[in-house]
Amino acid sequence: MMIAGRSNDEALTGGDSIPRFGELSKLIPVCLVHSIIVFMYVLYVLLHCFRLLQLDLPAFARDDVAFRRGLWQLIVFHLITGLLLYCLVKCLLTFPGTVPSGQGWELRGEGEEGAEIKVAEKKTSGERRHCKWCLKYKPDRCHHCRICNMCVLRMDHHCPWVYNCIGFRNHKYFLLLLFYAVLDVVFIAITMFETVWWSTRTDVSPSMMLILAFGECFACFLAIATGLFLCFHIWLALKGMTTLEFCEKSMKLKSYDSSLYSAGWLADLSAVLGPHPLLWLLPISLPTGDGMTWNEQ
Repeated sequence: MMIAGRSNDEALTGGDSIPRFGELSKLIPVCLVHSIIVFMYVLYVLLHCFRLLQLDLPAFARDDVAFRRGLWQLIVFHLITGLLLYCLVKCLLTFPGTVPSGQGWELRGEGEEGAEIKVAEKKTSGERRHCKWCLKYKPDRCHHCRICNMCVLRMDHHCPWVYNCIGFRNHKYFLLLLFYAVLDVVFIAITMFETVWWSTRTDVSPSMMLILAFGECFACFLAIATGLFLCFHIWLALKGMTTLEFCEKSMKLKSYDSSLYSAGWLADLSAVLGPHPLLWLLPISLPTGDGMTWNEQ
């Protein structure tokens, strides 16, 4: 399967192929995410929206107020879900970026000369960081992922739910995926409560009542879980940190109050969500730069 944006990186890396989707067992979390989306979609559309639309009744017998409410809820739900699915696919298929071949990044032996590239992150011995698997020097904020078997530019973390690393080129899609997921489940939980309440006051089957109640509770659980996760990643973005940098001991010693690469909350958010604030909440206008050079404090 071709990864979106892979052709540009093949030119930079010399065409080295990076295998994807080789281990089917690692696709289980991805399938679970898709199953949850399908379940919530069927539950909301068929049991909630269709009830309000009253499609089983002739037009003259329908409650116009309920019909209009069901129609706008159906439209808004599909709009949010469409954006969520788009970001999910982009997280799955967008190449996060890796260290290019050439340009002074190849690991050199003792005595070999080459272009010296300025970096802020070095070993305690003062030497440049390098990857013993990729045989390349590491740019700042770059880390090797053993699951993806490559070095990832500004690596945030490896996400098993999308079976991909979250790095420089797909970090915005990941943040927006969380944002749309929270928006979607909150919208479901708020609007579907009406149908759950209706099921307790109407002669419906116990199984229907249980399914609606379970869906409402599940939506609330997802809203809390993904909401906390989104808040954490927004806080990281405001601090100019990645998840891996957050876990580093040096950050713990500083009580997470500062980051080497933080340039103020506006610049830090722009480094993740793109240069145009009006487009931050849309999956367009990605961050600029090459993912290898950063302005440190």
